[in-house]
Amino acid sequence: MTEQPVNPELTSDDKLWAALSYVFAPIVGIIVLLMEDKKARPYIKFHGVQSIVASVAFWIVATIITAVTVGIGGICVPLLWLVFLYWAYQAYQGQDVKIPLVSDFIRKQGWA
Repeated sequence: MTEQPVNPELTSDDKLWAALSYVFAPIVGIIVLLMEDKKARPYIKFHGVQSIVASVAFWIVATIITAVTVGIGGICVPLLWLVFLYWAYQAYQGQDVKIPLVSDFIRKQGWA
């Protein structure tokens, strides 16, 4: 069963910017919010904002894991970046990336 895109009007540019916002989070997400033409596209804006919030949460969790395990858990933290690559793949396929807690938080705040 294949997933259908959220919006059939998505361009390849929309998908590329959405995917890059996860690969290079939070830098590309911030760039997306500073570019008026990208910010006007709902798909790009949602993924840009979501990548920023997810990366901030990632660094908080990574810091806590490293501190609690006295640095040993910090060795595994780069492996968590693979999750961001998976989200980038989903965004490039035109699918709606649902990150637990983060996606609902962003929508309730009206950020995207």
